[in-house]
Amino acid sequence: MKCTLKCRPVLPYTFLQKPQLLLTAILLICFSGNLRSQTNHTVSGFVKETGSLELLLGVYVFSEDGKHGTLTNNYGFYSISLPEGEHEIFFAYIGYEQHSEKLNLTEDKRLDITLTPETDILKEAVVKAGNKQDESEKIQMSTIDIPIRQIKEIPAIFGEKDVLKVLQLMPGVQSGSEGQSGIYVRGGGPDQNLIVLDGATVYNAQHLFGFFSLFNGDALRSVELIKGGFPARYGGRLSSVIDMNMKDGNKDHITGEVGLGAISSRGVLEGPFAKGKGSFIISGRRTYIDALIQPFVFASTKGSSAGYYFYDLNAKLNYELSENDRIYLSGYFGQDKFYVNETQTSLFVSDKWKSKTNFGWGNATATLRWNHVVNSKLFLNTSLIFSRYNLGIGATQWTNDKVDFDIQYNSGIRDFSLKQDYDWSLSDNHKIRFGFAATHHLFTPDALAIKGEFIDEKIDRATHYKTVETGLYAEDEFRVGTKLRGMAGMRFSSFHVKGRNYFRPEPRVSLNYSIKKGLSAKASYAFMNQYIHLLSNSGVGLPTDLWVPATNRIPPQQSQQVAAGLAKDIPAYRFFITLEGYYKVMNNIIGYKEGASFLSIQGDNPGAEQITWEDNVTTGDGRSCGTELLLQRKEGRLTGWIGYTLSWTTMQFDELNNGKRFYARYDRRHDVSVVAQYKWRPNINISATWVYGTGNAITLPLSEFFIPNIPTGNAFIDQYWSSGREYSDRNGFRMKPYHRADVGIRFEKELKRTYRTFEVSVYNLYNRHNPFFYYTGQVPLSDGSGYKNVLKQISIFPVLPSISWTYKFK
Repeated sequence: MKCTLKCRPVLPYTFLQKPQLLLTAILLICFSGNLRSQTNHTVSGFVKETGSLELLLGVYVFSEDGKHGTLTNNYGFYSISLPEGEHEIFFAYIGYEQHSEKLNLTEDKRLDITLTPETDILKEAVVKAGNKQDESEKIQMSTIDIPIRQIKEIPAIFGEKDVLKVLQLMPGVQSGSEGQSGIYVRGGGPDQNLIVLDGATVYNAQHLFGFFSLFNGDALRSVELIKGGFPARYGGRLSSVIDMNMKDGNKDHITGEVGLGAISSRGVLEGPFAKGKGSFIISGRRTYIDALIQPFVFASTKGSSAGYYFYDLNAKLNYELSENDRIYLSGYFGQDKFYVNETQTSLFVSDKWKSKTNFGWGNATATLRWNHVVNSKLFLNTSLIFSRYNLGIGATQWTNDKVDFDIQYNSGIRDFSLKQDYDWSLSDNHKIRFGFAATHHLFTPDALAIKGEFIDEKIDRATHYKTVETGLYAEDEFRVGTKLRGMAGMRFSSFHVKGRNYFRPEPRVSLNYSIKKGLSAKASYAFMNQYIHLLSNSGVGLPTDLWVPATNRIPPQQSQQVAAGLAKDIPAYRFFITLEGYYKVMNNIIGYKEGASFLSIQGDNPGAEQITWEDNVTTGDGRSCGTELLLQRKEGRLTGWIGYTLSWTTMQFDELNNGKRFYARYDRRHDVSVVAQYKWRPNINISATWVYGTGNAITLPLSEFFIPNIPTGNAFIDQYWSSGREYSDRNGFRMKPYHRADVGIRFEKELKRTYRTFEVSVYNLYNRHNPFFYYTGQVPLSDGSGYKNVLKQISIFPVLPSISWTYKFK
């Protein structure tokens, strides 16, 4: 069965070929509505948390009649236009008590608000119409936000709470394989996700080859996943945006938290450095596997050492310069490191040998931001951003303190960026965002240095690409009448690399039509460009994968995605249901040619023509289509969701699989997730998850054959034959389906100034042996006459209980 039979384009041919025509049509519609002629005034300000004074993003601000509403932006600022006269304005946010203010508007007004966290979660609040923005009212579709509280309560492997693993439980998002935190969104690869932390791009978001992600939930304030209908302010990736914001820190008093888990410990400290105006937060996490096993390694090897560890460090400062100006400085620093150090002494001579082997990778980001309220309608944010990812492999050997050989290999990417974003509340019917971004990339696909006594000729080479990427965007969130709302935008992106300039327009449209109260139909279209590629053999986002730019020979990746669906709110039970279908085409995606890898890049044979990574790759296209169903509840004693995805993803490369279309490795026909969290008692939370997924597509040998060697005249050599294998079509075999259940229980105890949590969780409750990979091996025949080849499965995670303890002081 081929995906091409199921994934038919759903846009007219004209719009697919000239998407700018679609944007023009939408703009004509949205600006055809007349702005209100009556006198309007603007109420604006910041919304903060009571006590900590932490700014709250995504707070729903609305009038008593529900006809006027807006959300606070990423910095807690809102601006709403209302007719002159008396009004009652409401402020609603999940997990906080609703607040209202009565106003008599005769002029623009500044109104800063504080919201108080709910203290009685067991009490089922009375549901009022309009007490929050319902899912059916949201313009943007294919968007998921998960409260940090829910993320922390979901059971996880070894008790390590993981943002990316929670996102994998959502429809349209798949995991790579057992236990890994890499994500695949609507048929896209791990390189096609724009992962943003406080405005800075994170390139490799994984620890321990993908089993854990970088992000410490203790330091995060919000997480949002966008799968389609992308706003014009985002660019540079094809498949998704994962936008995360760190906490600002408590501006009132010092608080902290310490946690002990099965394999790591973590800590958070936050508080004011200028009470009411400036605050800080610093959080860290480190594994201690190496410290636990080091004495045993040292004793068994008589002086050698080996181990692995990773660490994360998040830090943030913010200061309120004035009522209208704020400044932020935030950063992330993380590293993974494998190491082996050996020492040997000869029994017969006085020589002493030492060797050191290292394999490490890490990320670093830094963001400096300035917020300025220009006036009641216009908000400005300016950002200076640094981001770096580096992979390093090294091996050194000494004899009597003389270097026999020293090999160092490095690969990475470094960015410096400038961004400026404006939020302009033009009127009640038009909210406009516009801005620009410019990034200087330094790509180093490979840098190799070899020297030492055993090396005849030193090698010191590096490949660098200096590029500049820019984006200029504008988008309008509009309303036409009482039924139709939408967002129309355009992004102009460019990329300069070694004398080649790429310039691409990227139209974006999202529409929401209200069928009736609580039920809406939604549709979206997005054209995306991606100017960087990830070279990967595994397809699971390992640190050995290489980031490379588009060049004269390798064009940028492109995608077009259309989506349509329904959103239904069920306020009586505080549920909502979304049903979406999508179709996506991806062009100019790259992959290694058969037999190529990062180890074969740039050979160093004297007199031979050097091989670059461009010689080792081929370009092709991908197609993905599917249907996603989500039933979710975010409030009350029982929260959670049920998600289901039915999808197909295929790829086609002229130089792979004989040019025939094949299923992507991460193609998954069926994907189901059930997540439940229940507040049994005020101090006891119970949580459980169950997941099911069709097995990954892989390539396996079908048969083995033997052929004679070319005669050498040597009877001993000529008696042996060489073996060969015949393989299936690329990814023509399916692994066994994957399914697993996890459970957890949290015991909480609140004292006067402290808060303690003890958690017990079980990963893979019923000990399902899920396949991690397959290989062929030999087993003896029953009659003893020989051996036969059989397919064998490796599984890595059996049932795994874990405990963790957290201590927090207020």
